Amino acid sequence: MSTSHQVQRDDILQNRFGLRVAARLSAGASELPHELSERLRVARQQALAHRKRPAVVAHRPVVSRAAAVMRQGPAAVLGLGGGDGPGFWGRASTAVLLAGLAIGLVAINIVQGDDRAVDIADLDAALLTDDLPPQAYTDPGFLQFLKTQHHERSGGSSSDRPET
Repeated sequence: MSTSHQVQRDDILQNRFGLRVAARLSAGASELPHELSERLRVARQQALAHRKRPAVVAHRPVVSRAAAVMRQGPAAVLGLGGGDGPGFWGRASTAVLLAGLAIGLVAINIVQGDDRAVDIADLDAALLTDDLPPQAYTDPGFLQFLKTQHHERSGGSSSDRPET
């Protein structure tokens, strides 16, 4: 339903409601004293004089979109610029950004997988070359201990090492 039809429908419903209220008031007005009925008549005339006149729509309103960021509760909503959509360059830039995001996520997954493999390899090497019992490697803090030992052996800065 278009906006102008909705406005016309709302006006019709308001007018019907006003007519029903007026009919109820008129039905009980015959029982009121003359002074009170005159005051009511004057109040009705004033209300009719101040009532909102329906706007006459000469032409169909032009609806356009404005580029904006609107706030809806805790979220932000992006509005589009005028026209029917973002156009070719808007779609192309969106596709490039989405492709870049996908490539970045794949790269992060590969790097994290490699880091996990290196950690497991270090643990396996320490397990195979050390005299500790296998139960020591089930301790959650032992992997961190091995990492710090490996860091100190492989070239931690000289300020980290105590001088002998």
